[in-house]
Amino acid sequence: MEESAGAATQRWRLLVAYDGAAFRGFAVQPEVPTVAGALRQALERTARLSEAPLITCAGRTDAGVHARGQVVHVDLPPIPYDGPGLARAINRQLAPQVVVRRAEEVGPDFDARRSATGRTYRYLVWNAPEPDPLLAPIAWHVSDALDLVAMRTASDVLLGSHDFRSFCRRPPGSDASEPIVRLVTRARWSLDAGPEASDADGAVPADLSGAAARLLRFDISASSFCHQMVRSLVASLVDVGRGRQNAAGLLERLRAASRQSMPEPAPAEGLCLVSVDYSGERPAIS
Repeated sequence: MEESAGAATQRWRLLVAYDGAAFRGFAVQPEVPTVAGALRQALERTARLSEAPLITCAGRTDAGVHARGQVVHVDLPPIPYDGPGLARAINRQLAPQVVVRRAEEVGPDFDARRSATGRTYRYLVWNAPEPDPLLAPIAWHVSDALDLVAMRTASDVLLGSHDFRSFCRRPPGSDASEPIVRLVTRARWSLDAGPEASDADGAVPADLSGAAARLLRFDISASSFCHQMVRSLVASLVDVGRGRQNAAGLLERLRAASRQSMPEPAPAEGLCLVSVDYSGERPAIS
């Protein structure tokens, strides 16, 4: 959604973080809580408008998906706030579920979605026999032993420009024969320290059963993403880690350009939009 900037309006760029568990996705939907709905209402009150302003985001996230680096633009009439003041005014209304990390005035040619040149998502997998109550809201619990080396090798298959029809939910009414091409510039699995630091000897923490427990992190960057792309890729890569397929099998799935026989996408709670890249800028990654 977008509202054209008039002579009496100023375009604002907001860097937004949110807990997706509290919302039914980013985009406004009637009768249900959404991130855009909450932001629009807060902006309406802050700017003392007669109706909620229209906003544009860099990428709509699904229900349950989190963000640390979502970017939004909105056109507002003159308001008695600078950037930090506007952020504080919104945060007083919405924090901690939604937080504006930064607000700044930008030119009318800036578009949060169309000006973006790349996006980075992060997916967390808690790999341990027992779940962790502190990680459950932000990570997928996988109790099976996972081969991290195999998952890293398979991730290399995704680099470059590919038709990702096998890993995307196509919009209703679109042509199934049309390729969905995306350029992936980064796809990497790593170990994350998680909420607890390692002990003095650098030992891996253990869960209640005494088995090794690991928080695995998948970082992926692309020019853009299609619906459920990251969650579908993670599900297939976890299959690789379980030994159900290998890198060659993942490549076959990619080339098949069909969702037939694909595993269900990984749960939404493990996914987070961490940054949006704009040409000539360094993305704010947390």
